[in-house]
Amino acid sequence: MLVYDTGALLAAERRDRTIFLLHEQALAGGVFPIVHSLVLAQAWRSGPAHNMSRLLKGCRIIEDVAEPGARAAGELCGRTGTSDVVDALVVLLAKQTRAGMVVTSDPDNLTILRNAAGARFTLRPI
Repeated sequence: MLVYDTGALLAAERRDRTIFLLHEQALAGGVFPIVHSLVLAQAWRSGPAHNMSRLLKGCRIIEDVAEPGARAAGELCGRTGTSDVVDALVVLLAKQTRAGMVVTSDPDNLTILRNAAGARFTLRPI
């Protein structure tokens, strides 16, 4: 499994070739990257975002943030002294889905959250 954070979507919108190459390789291998709907909300600032939309066509969008998940994200931020609950949700989603990699523009913050959550995945800076 592969998870994209907000930075991955923003990289797509600015036409970063690396994210599209990674995305194409994932799809060719039968892997459909996962994007949390709140990641999309954080990245989507104006429409239409053609390049981001192009990337999202091959992704699974996870829309559910039930109360237990929201609490877990808040608690993870509290334990780590971080404040980005969307990053915490990305880490928890990656842990839950047993993702092997998270593509991120904020590897430092995600490393802190990943370690505190006891998750095991590789961070791929973009």
